[in-house]
Amino acid sequence: MDRNLALEVVRVTEAAALSAARLMGRGESMAADQAAVSAMRHAFESVRIRGTVVIGEGERDEAPMLFIGEKVGIGNELDPEVDIAVDPLEGTNLCALGRPNALAVIAMAERGKLLHAPDIYMDKIAVGPMARGVIDLDKSPTKNLMAIAHAKGVYVEDLTAVILERPRHQDLIEEVRLAGARVQLISDGDVSAAISTCLENSGIDVLFGIGGAPEGVLAAAALRSVGGDFQARLVVNNDHEKERCHKMGIKDVNKKWHLEELAAGDVVFAATGVTNGDILKGVRYFKGGAQTHSLVMRSRSGTIRMIETQHHFDRKPYFGQ
Repeated sequence: MDRNLALEVVRVTEAAALSAARLMGRGESMAADQAAVSAMRHAFESVRIRGTVVIGEGERDEAPMLFIGEKVGIGNELDPEVDIAVDPLEGTNLCALGRPNALAVIAMAERGKLLHAPDIYMDKIAVGPMARGVIDLDKSPTKNLMAIAHAKGVYVEDLTAVILERPRHQDLIEEVRLAGARVQLISDGDVSAAISTCLENSGIDVLFGIGGAPEGVLAAAALRSVGGDFQARLVVNNDHEKERCHKMGIKDVNKKWHLEELAAGDVVFAATGVTNGDILKGVRYFKGGAQTHSLVMRSRSGTIRMIETQHHFDRKPYFGQ
């Protein structure tokens, strides 16, 4: 994929973030999500791709826009054919409550290179480049922490694990604490947390735990772009979820997925901050415009760009107006 396309994708996440941020802290999570979805879909109408949404807001009968299978972009036969994973507002509750780390997120890859993950749970472990190749989802958190510490040349006590604060993680949290590592609990937003493992100054060394499968593919795309590592396994709770996996082409529901199986080929990842966070600043409005803070990453080059953009609505209205 052309590197200029990566910058076009950022414009799409910027549009979603600008629209969702208008509802920050107003307690309206569904309205904020819908604003982001509408703006993102509109923004795709100016991108020269032949895109298919493989991870979106749900299946066609569940989501009127950005549904799985929806075609986006204005490309012709000369433009790239790509699969797209979107989360127009990752952390809807974070935005609704004005809490940190809400993002607008997109991953894009060559056709057939992103896992078509159903909207169910996924058990995950994510680390940055220094611990690449040493993690194993089939091993205990304690053993993984020891392997990560050895790879980084530090003590387990020096490590920080980020985990979603959920009742299902009570035993996991206790084991990580007993192993000696520090724990940072988050209420939502494990895509942002997974990316943090790859950023040197984030203070986060590993992500553990069960979260959404679509978010897992987005996180894998991000980590693939910057040399991190990620393993996952779908959490299938009943026959209905098993059937959904089969419908999306996943035959072995117990398979342990490695990074390159979740997001392969040439991958582009982009995110724009909606609220202030550990990685990106949130949208800041000023008279007649706003400022956004985004990152864009490409697996081919390993490039990470941090982009601050000033938007002047009298010259180019944003899609939320």
